[in-house]
Amino acid sequence: MSRILLGLWDSTATFKKCTGEKVSFILLGVLDLVLTLVAMNLGLSEINPLVIYLIKIPALFVVVKLFIPIIIAWILPGKLLFPSILLLSLVVIWNIKELSVFLVQ
Repeated sequence: MSRILLGLWDSTATFKKCTGEKVSFILLGVLDLVLTLVAMNLGLSEINPLVIYLIKIPALFVVVKLFIPIIIAWILPGKLLFPSILLLSLVVIWNIKELSVFLVQ
C-alpha cells in the first residue's frame, strides 16, 4: 500500500513537467462532458452505449467523465496522453459539428 502512495506522490513530478498536456487532456474531457449535456438538453440522443447507460446515473456519469480523467492525467506521463488528446479533440470537434448542424436546421 505504501508503494502505491509513494508512486502517486512521485507522479506529482511528472504533472509539473507535462502540465500543458495534462491540462489539455482534462479540459477536453470537461468540454466533452459539457457538450454532451448541452446536446442531451436540446433533445439529441447519444449513440455511445456506455454513455447512454451512464446518463441514467448522473453521479456515475460525472465520475467517469470528470474525475477519472483527472486521475489518469495525474498518474500518466504527458507523452502517453497524446493519443487520448488527439482522440478527445476529434470527439469534441464532432460534437461541435453535430450541435451546429442541429441548431442551424
